[in-house]
Amino acid sequence: MRTKSTKINKINVITLGCSKNVYDSEVLMGQLAASKIQVEHESEKEDSNVVVINTCGFIDKAKEESINTILLQAERKEAGLIDKLYVTGCLSERYKPDLERDISNVDQYFGTTDLPNLLKVLGADYKHELLGERLTTTPNHYAYLKIAEGCDRPCSFCAIPLMRGKHRSKPIEQLIKEAHVLASKGVRELILIAQDLTFYGLDIYKKRSLAYLLVKLSKVNGIDWIRLHYAFPTGFPDDVLDVIRENDKVCNYIDIPLQHINNDILKSMKRGTSKERTNKLIEDFRRKVPNIAIRTSLIVGYPGETEEKFEELKSWVKDIKFDRLGVFTYSHEENTSAFNLDDDVPEDIKKQRVEEIMDIQTNISWELNQKKVGNTYKVLFDRKEGDYFIGRTEFDSPDVDNEVLVKSKDTYIRIGDFVNVRIKKTDHFDLYGDVVE
Repeated sequence: MRTKSTKINKINVITLGCSKNVYDSEVLMGQLAASKIQVEHESEKEDSNVVVINTCGFIDKAKEESINTILLQAERKEAGLIDKLYVTGCLSERYKPDLERDISNVDQYFGTTDLPNLLKVLGADYKHELLGERLTTTPNHYAYLKIAEGCDRPCSFCAIPLMRGKHRSKPIEQLIKEAHVLASKGVRELILIAQDLTFYGLDIYKKRSLAYLLVKLSKVNGIDWIRLHYAFPTGFPDDVLDVIRENDKVCNYIDIPLQHINNDILKSMKRGTSKERTNKLIEDFRRKVPNIAIRTSLIVGYPGETEEKFEELKSWVKDIKFDRLGVFTYSHEENTSAFNLDDDVPEDIKKQRVEEIMDIQTNISWELNQKKVGNTYKVLFDRKEGDYFIGRTEFDSPDVDNEVLVKSKDTYIRIGDFVNVRIKKTDHFDLYGDVVE
């Protein structure tokens, strides 16, 4: 086997999985750059001689993607196209002994809390003073802000506590400092992420402190939008709704994974709630913040999900009319409590149920979008693509929600600017409009 080169190391970081992994990769790259080490993110140039893969191990599909990526880069190492290969993240945390045995030509595997050790191997020292200093991989005008790590919830289907540990809130002072750093670099939208936003503050302040954090973040000059992702429904703090309603900088948007609505399934999932309490929570959201956009995610094919229980879920989705919705098939994860149950819904039925739910949601999205025709919205523009400038309203998160398209031949829009747009037509997931001067 030949080696690629003897030049100074250049590191390519490949990120798989969710926004929490994106954040972790950005922190890693910020630390490397501070040590004067060349680093890039998912470069297509293939001119790096060191590769770091930040893996996901959440569900079967994500694990498969992570393993395939490791195998591909291991083949490149064998061919002499790269010199060193390191693997970190959730898959590595959860399955390190198995990975070391089965894919042995990876130079070293690291877990989710091994950043200082990974940096040392890469020739960098972990610098505590680099609080908030990251090499962001998102467009310059928005960034993720991870406010906590880990999760204390006992959900039967979820392996996140196995990979990320118990919930650990970041101190408010640290988050404010990080927000100031991001704002100084041109970030205008903060997307708050955690395994569980709802729990924020309970561990260090002995009370739910998300609302207070939102108020403090909203005072950071340069930040115009603050968006909430991944709030757990059980124990959701009412004062957060007051802040969303009263504070113009906090988007009228909430991502709150509800997973199911049948009481037997919810009990087996250990969600700590019921159909009645879930409906009351949604009712409270819409009563206290009348124009809030609610995004949720559901799991179909969970053990014991009969046709009758699935029909109940379908009927509920039709009745509630979520603004945004995603669906996952149940993944039978070892070392979770649901793994002891019989995975009794065939895979083809799971996939069929996903399609049925998404067909319902597609029609709901179309109906809701039709009501927006003629209205004017404040839009943050993310990119230019083909003949259109493409942006989002406060009711939409990047990559997963609706987009607003404005023809580029009609006007010029600077990426990262807020512009008022009047909607003239819509389809199921996109809105088309004209700039309002």
